Amino acid sequence: MAAGGGDPAASPMKTPSWAVRIRGADGEIAGAGILLTPDQVLTCAHVVDRAADRLMAEFVGAADHSVPAVRARVDGTAYVPETRDADGDPSGDVALLRLERPRPAEETVRLHRLSAPGREVRMYGFPYAYNGGIWFRSTVVGGCGRDGQVQLSPVSPGELASPGCSGAGVADSRTGEVIGMVLSGQLDQHGNRFSFMSPAETIARHLPRLKPHILGPTAVDERLLPTADGASRNLLDEPFAQRLAAWLRDDGSQVKISVVEPGDAARAATLSRAITLADRELRTAVSIDRASLDPPGTVPSAGGHDLAVDASGLTAAEIAERIAERIGLWQHPEDPPLDRIRASKTSLNLVVVGVDEAADPPSLLDLLDVLRAGGSRLLLVFRTAGDCHRRARERLLARPARERRARLVERLRDITGPLAEDLHERLAAVVPHGVRPLDSELVAAHAALAALLRTDDDRERDDEPDGDRHHDRDRDRDRDRDRDRDRDPDWHRDRDWGGDRERDRDKDRRHDRDQDWHHDHDHDHGPDQDRRRDQDVGLDQDRWQARDRDRDRDRDRDRDRDREHDRDDDPGEDRRKQARAPGRVPGHTPDLDRYELLADRVAGRLRAGVAELDRLRDRRDELAGRLRGYHVLHQHSLEGEEDPAVDDLYLRAHALLRTRPCDVRAAEAAVDAYTRRVEEHGGRDAR
Repeated sequence: MAAGGGDPAASPMKTPSWAVRIRGADGEIAGAGILLTPDQVLTCAHVVDRAADRLMAEFVGAADHSVPAVRARVDGTAYVPETRDADGDPSGDVALLRLERPRPAEETVRLHRLSAPGREVRMYGFPYAYNGGIWFRSTVVGGCGRDGQVQLSPVSPGELASPGCSGAGVADSRTGEVIGMVLSGQLDQHGNRFSFMSPAETIARHLPRLKPHILGPTAVDERLLPTADGASRNLLDEPFAQRLAAWLRDDGSQVKISVVEPGDAARAATLSRAITLADRELRTAVSIDRASLDPPGTVPSAGGHDLAVDASGLTAAEIAERIAERIGLWQHPEDPPLDRIRASKTSLNLVVVGVDEAADPPSLLDLLDVLRAGGSRLLLVFRTAGDCHRRARERLLARPARERRARLVERLRDITGPLAEDLHERLAAVVPHGVRPLDSELVAAHAALAALLRTDDDRERDDEPDGDRHHDRDRDRDRDRDRDRDRDPDWHRDRDWGGDRERDRDKDRRHDRDQDWHHDHDHDHGPDQDRRRDQDVGLDQDRWQARDRDRDRDRDRDRDRDREHDRDDDPGEDRRKQARAPGRVPGHTPDLDRYELLADRVAGRLRAGVAELDRLRDRRDELAGRLRGYHVLHQHSLEGEEDPAVDDLYLRAHALLRTRPCDVRAAEAAVDAYTRRVEEHGGRDAR
């Protein structure tokens, strides 16, 4: 039995008892509905509009296998029509119907709050030619729009929600719970098929009277809600609000760590506001509208988090159980919640406030590390920047970043090493007809690898005493010079020009401030490149030391300013601070997201190029075998005679096939010419 009565919603073996078919005054099917109570049916507002106020609710899953029909009408003011804002984002489209005669209580079903990202769901609707109803399968893609609607992707093209499905219940295939209602289906101009649903939380916001009929804990702990007195509503730390909203809109940062001290009322109110606005059920109507009075960039996306927990006084096991319940992992309660979370391979956007005030912070960090490794996004708030905060930064930010960087370095080394060697081997064998030039991609990969290695070297030097750093300068300079010579055999030519060095150096400095490697793959920017330019113009060691001291002082000043004002740690914010901080060198903190995309693109193109070159090489070998066979055939047909014209054709084809790189197109034409001549010669002999 599903929660609240009725059959399991996701059972494909029978028609669900709660599924309602709605007809209009003309007798045509207007849509579907969900029987929530014996005398109340949930459906879409546009289904009611289509039925022209004369509604007939038909219960296709009745226990006696009949199809009882009951008149229905809109239940008072429980009608929220669909509206669209200036951007075309839809909102609302829910309605509650009152039946003239009640149905048995066991036929009803309750909605369930459930976070189901990436999960398969089912919906039972009544499309054309399926008046009795049919199951449609979809996968949850994610939230869309400011109303908190959810996008679904049909499992197959024929399972797109079509007219007759609007208002149908959406059931989670794993738990059997009804978690939302179908709104519409869409086929766009590119052939993409999507369905949309309103989840239980969004329905509860539009129709608060339905909250008693919705099961499952809310996404936000009560202790995290704004205070009832409203004293903190006017307090807003706008920069902090913008950073929170950016993370809740998925700015690309997996883990964000912030400190909100107990006495900081503005940051506490800002955090509570962000958590509330990101919840589909608690989100205010004014913040849905684009023309709201909220400061720009401070309103997060609806559904920006799946769960927000106040960890104060809770054990890691209690928090894990809360997470397991939110994502529907209650099927095996005898198993520890952490084991269920690991086995489910489900990710979610989790907010944990007061990590350092939990009953056992080290165990909680273990749980958070498991979630991070599984792909979950984490917004973690600490009350103090103490030992727990430092351990979390190291374990959840610094160490994963180092591991990620190391994996990226290995990928780029594989691209610029073995994969590039495979490409060059093929290029030496055949002329690359139909293969796009890949030099620029390889240059970009080399530049990315150099930037990552250079940043590692800079960090190692930053950790060394000044004496050790200056003692190793000659070694670093020689290494950089060798790297330049390997990258560009003509590197020494530019060192012989001295007439405009001062002007060129100033132009290079301006270029370094405004550009990064992505805009110009042929130049490296950063501290080492500045040092090489300085060496070129003969700066003495005192100026080297002065530059190091200035750079270290700038970094210390920026670090102190970030600690004082931001008290936040996340990779995206680090990049934003680095970009705007004076004295920082662009590219000093490489953008790993961009480098990973670069690695994916370059590796894909290199593999495609190698595959095409292999095809050309195979064709070359095939032509060589064909040439040998026809040559033997021709020798037997001559019987000791000579044919210089045919021999010339053979020698030309043979030479083209032996040339490296082989021009396969030219060789193919030469082999074809030879084989045709041999066939013609053989035909004359036969006559």
